[in-house]
Amino acid sequence: MPRRKLKKKKSSFSGKWIDFFFIGIAILFIFSIAYHYRSGIINYLGFKSHYNSGTNVFSEARNLKVLEKNEGKTVGLDVSEYQGKIRWSYVDTIEEKYPLRYVFIRATVGKDRVDNQFKRNWLGAKENKMIRGAYHYYRPNENSLEQAELFIKNVKLKKGDLPPVLDIEKLPKEQSIERLKIGLRRWLKAVELHYGVRPIIYTGEKYYDDFLKEEFSDYLFWIANYNFYREEIQEDWLFWQFTEKATVPGIDTNVDVNIYNGDIQQLEYITVE
Repeated sequence: MPRRKLKKKKSSFSGKWIDFFFIGIAILFIFSIAYHYRSGIINYLGFKSHYNSGTNVFSEARNLKVLEKNEGKTVGLDVSEYQGKIRWSYVDTIEEKYPLRYVFIRATVGKDRVDNQFKRNWLGAKENKMIRGAYHYYRPNENSLEQAELFIKNVKLKKGDLPPVLDIEKLPKEQSIERLKIGLRRWLKAVELHYGVRPIIYTGEKYYDDFLKEEFSDYLFWIANYNFYREEIQEDWLFWQFTEKATVPGIDTNVDVNIYNGDIQQLEYITVE
């Protein structure tokens, strides 16, 4: 009769050791994150940041870390109808430390829609003595010149305003990338011809790297990137939208906050003459 081999019992100790190892790594990671953002967490827990309840401790902490690391650069925000009715006289600083010097305001969308808070925001920002700029949300599948005409019809730039902005975030469904780029060029050239100033392009970092960086290198860019590992503005970015979850007095919802790659005098230098 052949002898049956006895199965070796798996060591329960080795399994538990692996579990403890990974738990330890997780705890170490959490503590390292907490230590890195300690000043922001302390500030948050001190109830200094609760203008609204839509943010969390790590978003607040990361926002403050970014602001600390970009000390000396100019801070601003961008708004649209999604922020509701803003009380502009209260919009002044973040955490009573970082002045908000400028604001980009959504003016138009596609070829046929005006942001329903644009006029109110445009006047409110001016009364609040903020440097203001207007942006157009571009719809890839609509006629580019009709979109430019809508923006031009509704936005009257004055001396001291920021250059117009083209916001492109989506890929086309009914045309090629090459046709999209032709449309973007048409919008940019029509708007530049009207205002006498070259527009800025807003987009996400990946969209910028994949589709725009090379062929639109003659334009300045405003880049969105909210990743935790990114804490300082890149040299080739004019503006950096580093969060969409900031709390600002006078605004009842979360709001985007941006850093300009320079001081206030350099920001004033790029405004409309």
